[in-house]
This record gives sequence, C-alpha cells and structure tokens, in this order.
Amino acid sequence: MKPVIHPHPSRKHPLKLDRAHYRLRYQVECCFHDLKRFRAVATRYDKAASSYLAVLHVAAMAL
Repeated sequence: MKPVIHPHPSRKHPLKLDRAHYRLRYQVECCFHDLKRFRAVATRYDKAASSYLAVLHVAAMAL
C-alpha cells in the first residue's frame, strides 16, 4: 500500500489524488479507530501475543 495524502488546496501545482487508494486508506483508518474503541485493545491488557490476537479477533467480530 502506498501513502496517500490529500493535497492542500492552496498549492501552486496540485498533486493528483488517486481516489480509490484514498478511499481504501480512509476505510483502514476507520477500522483502526473502531478497534481502538475497545478498551482491551487500546490499553493492551494481555501480555501474551496470542491472547492479544484473540482479543483483536473478538473485537473485529463485534464490528
């Protein structure tokens, strides 16, 4: 995935915006935001990586 940043409107030579990549980036950011709303995911209470992965799976299913 390549970085996609919305161009600033006052730029002299505007950069082209790939709307498909920008839309995908926005969806990924929203997914991470929704996952971080779960307190166990945001604070990472589980010490083992496998336990944390299980919490991520449960949180993703709840979305």
